[in-house]
Amino acid sequence: MKYKTNNPRELAVDTLVRTSNGSYSNLQINAVIQSTSMNAADKALFTNIVYGVIQHRLTLQYQLNPFIREPQNTETWVKELLYTAMYQLTYLDRVPKRAIFDETIKIAKSMGHDGTRRFVTGILHQMDRKGVADVNAIQDENKRLSIAYSVPTWLVTMLQEQLGKAKAKSILQSLNVAPKQSVRANATKTTQADLITKLAAADFDVEKSQVASEGIIIKDGQIVHSSFFKDGLLTIQDESAMLPVESMPINPDDMILDACSAPGGKTTQIASRLKSGKVFALDIHKNKLKTVLKNATRMGVDKNIETFELDARKVDQKFDDELFDQILVDAPCSGLGLLRRKPEIRYDKTPEDIKRLSEIQLQILNAVAPKVKTGGMITYSTCTIVNQENQDVIDKFIKTHSNFEVTAPRTALNLESENDQMLKIYPDDYGSDGFFVSSLVRKS
Repeated sequence: MKYKTNNPRELAVDTLVRTSNGSYSNLQINAVIQSTSMNAADKALFTNIVYGVIQHRLTLQYQLNPFIREPQNTETWVKELLYTAMYQLTYLDRVPKRAIFDETIKIAKSMGHDGTRRFVTGILHQMDRKGVADVNAIQDENKRLSIAYSVPTWLVTMLQEQLGKAKAKSILQSLNVAPKQSVRANATKTTQADLITKLAAADFDVEKSQVASEGIIIKDGQIVHSSFFKDGLLTIQDESAMLPVESMPINPDDMILDACSAPGGKTTQIASRLKSGKVFALDIHKNKLKTVLKNATRMGVDKNIETFELDARKVDQKFDDELFDQILVDAPCSGLGLLRRKPEIRYDKTPEDIKRLSEIQLQILNAVAPKVKTGGMITYSTCTIVNQENQDVIDKFIKTHSNFEVTAPRTALNLESENDQMLKIYPDDYGSDGFFVSSLVRKS
């Protein structure tokens, strides 16, 4: 798409409208950056505003509504424009108020008309004069936490019930912190230590991950545009997302099924540990499998990967029983462990979605169970943090599969969990994504 402007604030408004209509924020942000000629500072401001408004949407909405007579009748883009101004005023200390007001009013006129300009100007000056509502004054605790941290009340309640109030609040406080930029060293081409040395020599500010043995934190610099990424020495992957494969005791000649493979981060991680072995990567979407192979080719592990367009619940149509040494089920889930990285998820998901997804997760486990050899392992993982999709699924599976037993996942850095039979990583533990990993060994 061609954009008529390089103004980061105006582009932020346009992007926020698109994400409010169901588009993924990260994809929209990348598309805008690639289609415009903003300088580095403007790209950073644009990205900050988009993610910031989405992260704090319920807070901003709560504070804006008293100033609009009929919020439901106000155009979406006008509200998004006002949210961008409010976000900058509250959360960006370095941007002068006068500059925020001037830019916002100019955008109101350029995207609308003189009446829009007057409307936006009036609201900005009212806010400046009267101040906005103090969220801390909300009496109901769950509503206060919901508005303060901008998550739905049902999720606040669910986290409190499952983890206790203190842990729930700690997680909520962590969700609006900017996510770390992390990468995985490609074991086929390099080592973590060697790659850290080369990255530092290329003026990247990096540090070793405290979560994953192949993980590296990029503290400064856009690694995706570097030769390191292009040449397949690394791939973009959250530290927590590296743990399911890290916990798998992979042998170089293993036959492994990756039941839900796209976009391929874990598929290529498995393949990097193989010599004569092979990973069979499934996904229900053909286009997503193209992404898996594209990443595999870039990283030089495509010879160890075979892809199949197949619903993991239908593996019986394609594969014989006891064919695989190991199976990875990185199951489709609500993604509630990714709220820092994909903030719009918090507004899209419902308890009904969680129930539906937990049923699919169990169906996948039931389907793949006969396909692993006796003595082999199924590794079940999700990027969510609620029991219904994690421990409850494992409990239900074990009840109907007495020939499997749960064994503690082992990671290279021996991460601790409050339940040593299953690895649970919460967003506030290490500043990485929330993740769950369980190892299921077939005994007979």
